[in-house]
Amino acid sequence: RLTERLHAWVEALTELLPIAHVAKLTGLHWHTIKEIDKVRLQREFGNFEGREVRRLVMDEFALHKGHRYATVVMDAQTMRVLWVGEGNSRAAIRPFFELLGEEGCRRIEAVAMDMNTAFDLEVGKHCPQAEVVYDLFHVVASFGREVVDRVRVDQANALKASPAARQVVKRSRWLLLRNRGNLSGEQSVRLDELLAANAPLALVYLLKAGLKEIWFAPSVRDGFRQWRSWYRMAIESRLPAVILFARRLRKYLRGILASAIYPMNSSILEGANNRIKVIKRMAYGFRDSAYFFLKIKAAFPGKAR
Repeated sequence: RLTERLHAWVEALTELLPIAHVAKLTGLHWHTIKEIDKVRLQREFGNFEGREVRRLVMDEFALHKGHRYATVVMDAQTMRVLWVGEGNSRAAIRPFFELLGEEGCRRIEAVAMDMNTAFDLEVGKHCPQAEVVYDLFHVVASFGREVVDRVRVDQANALKASPAARQVVKRSRWLLLRNRGNLSGEQSVRLDELLAANAPLALVYLLKAGLKEIWFAPSVRDGFRQWRSWYRMAIESRLPAVILFARRLRKYLRGILASAIYPMNSSILEGANNRIKVIKRMAYGFRDSAYFFLKIKAAFPGKAR
C-alpha cells in the first residue's frame, strides 16, 4: 500500500536515522518502516560472500541480558562482517562453516579468537589446516580478573592491621589494570609508589607487561623464548593465582605463538561490539534477531583488499 517513491524515500532515511525518528518524520508505523528497511538490508547484505576469505576473526557479544550471546565472524583482512548467528556453541556456529563449504574451508589459513573451546573445536573440525591464533586482549583481560584482582584482594586483606595502607591497595584496581601510557602523571607516581611498597603486586604487574610481549615477538622462536622466561617467573612466584593461570595458559601455547606468523587479533571485534551496542540503543532494542544481524552486517561492509 506504499508508492515506490515513498518506499525509496523511507529506505534512504533508514540508512541515516533510527527507525523511531523516521516514523515520526513520515507518520508511518514503526513496524512498517522496519519491514521496508529489512527488505533493503536483505537485498544488499543477505547473500553470503565469504568463500574467498583466507583469515577470519571470531568473537561473541551479548545479545540480551541473561547470558544470551551471538557470534560474529569477520574477514580479518577487509574488516567485513561475513556472518552473525545466535548462540556461541559448536552447533550455533556450524552453519557458518556449512555456508563456507569444503572449498572455502580449505582456503582458511588462520582464525583469531579468544580461548573459546567451542570455536576452537569447530575450526579444527572444518578447517584442520588453519592455524588458531589466540587473542591478546582476552588473555590480558582474564589475567586482570583472575590474577591481578585476586592478588590485590589478598594483599589488602593482609593489611588489616594498617587501615590506611589497606585502603591504598583496595583502591588500586584501575591503576594496576590500565596501560601505563593511559595514566596521568599523578597516577603514574601513585602506581610507582604502590609497586615499590608491595612486592607481590609489583610481580603481577611485571608479569602482565611480559605477557603482552609474547604476542609481539618477531618470530615463533623469540616468542617461545619469552614464554619460557615468563612461565618460569610465574611458577616461581609462589602466588597461587599466578601459578594456576600460567599452567592453564600453557595448554594454549601453540595458538599464542602463532601470532608471530599471523599478527591478527579480535580487538577489531571488540570495537565492533561497541558499535553493536550503539545500533541496539538507536533501535531501542531489537526483537527481530534476523533484522538486527542484517543491521550489523550493514554497519561493517568492509574495505577493498
